[in-house]
Parts: sequence; structure tokens; C-alpha cells
Amino acid sequence: MMTTLNRTENRPNGVYQSMDTVNYRPGSIILYPGKSDNLYRVKVGLIRIHTMDDDGNGLTLRYVKPGEYFGEESLAQVEREYFAEAVTDSSVEVFNPNAMGTELTLDVTVQLAKALKRNYQSIYRLAGKRLRSRIASELLELATTALASQKPDGMMMVFATHDELAAAVGSVRETVTKVVGELSREGVIDSGYGKITLRDPKALRAIANE
Repeated sequence: MMTTLNRTENRPNGVYQSMDTVNYRPGSIILYPGKSDNLYRVKVGLIRIHTMDDDGNGLTLRYVKPGEYFGEESLAQVEREYFAEAVTDSSVEVFNPNAMGTELTLDVTVQLAKALKRNYQSIYRLAGKRLRSRIASELLELATTALASQKPDGMMMVFATHDELAAAVGSVRETVTKVVGELSREGVIDSGYGKITLRDPKALRAIANE
């Protein structure tokens, strides 16, 4: 479900233009594979970029946080090969890539460079890290997103299922469940239905760096 708020903003010299702001409910698919027309920037919430293999298994490519962009393939006028899905209640700005001024172009360049760096790090984790380390890294990353909240005792709790973790770390739910259980028994995390509490972030960081 989505709600569109039509809006056009202009700053001096035409350096910034936003066509619309669109609100999405959790689970809403924003983009499908196919033709790309617009560029998007997250204002509020969290967007998941994901794809599927030939067997129908999902793979999370990255998360897009407030201030970050997706739909960048529209800049090169190439086909989109992924889905974009709202993970939480989200508000997304829509831009015409053919009407980008200096300010917006610079912001897009900076944010895409940061996203590329994170993708390099993700590839390194998938290729060179054990599953245990990948899961620890993913939990720490999710703790900085709209999927996390702070409990009254000060601990961070991440709302994510084992299926979602598996899609993010390139594994399957059964194996992820086993590792999550091990981390729980070690006292590093607490795992409940669809939520994981980070009991010992310092230990989790050490595991992520193994």
C-alpha cells in the first residue's frame, strides 16, 4: 500500500527538483525488474534491495537508509535487475534523472560512492568470512537502521527473522538458525520470534572481525 504526495521543489538556479514524495507500508514493492525511469531517495524508513536466483531463493543485495538513493540504473538508462521493497513504514522522494542540477548530482555521487564501498565490504564478507562472522556483521548493521529499537535496559533489539538474515548473508534459514542458537547460548544475543537482542555488542563486533 502506498500514498503519493505530489510535490515539486525548486531551489535557486534549478539545482534541486523533487517530483513526488511517496509513502509505503512495510512489505510494499516499490520497484520491479525492468525499465528504469526515476531516481529515488529515502526520507524515512528502510528499503531492501533484493533479487532471486533460478531456484526462487531470495538474496538481499543491500539496505537503503534515509538520505541514500536507489534506482541509480536510471542514470545510465539500463534495465533494472532487482526488487526494491519497503521494510518499514517509509517515505521516498522521486527524482527525474534528466533534471538533476549540480547540488543533487554531487549528493548522488557521494552517496553512491559510499554504497559502493559497503558493497565491496559485503562481497568480502560473503567470499572470505565464516557464516558466524557474516551474521554478526549483519546484526550490527541492522542495529543502525529503522529495524532496530532500544529497550528500556539500553540494549538494542533488531526486528528480523531467520529467513531475512539468511537472505542477507547468503545462506539458508536452517543453518542461520543453528548459528543464532550458538550465539544465544554464548550470551552474545537473545533470539525471539522475529527479533534479536544484542546483549554484548563488543563480543559481536569481535566475532564480526574474525
